[in-house]
Amino acid sequence: MDPRLKKRMMLFYLAGIFNAVLGGYILIHGRNFLPQGTTLLLVCFFFGFAAVDFYFPRLMKKRWLEEQARITAERERQAAEQQK
Repeated sequence: MDPRLKKRMMLFYLAGIFNAVLGGYILIHGRNFLPQGTTLLLVCFFFGFAAVDFYFPRLMKKRWLEEQARITAERERQAAEQQK
């Protein structure tokens, strides 16, 4: 796999962990210093972005694998045409 893609995926995972930790912190301790509506909004915001941050790397890997399969199939097709 391309090292740039791996690095990008790792950064998404790191951001997802960071967002999940912040969401958990606000869920546990936010009630002490924020109104309930604001706490709920912030928790949904951080957990939502954490979910997106964990979904994107899977989508990126899936698309990369599909592209590699397409390239391989195209090369095999060209090689078969050249042998004819």
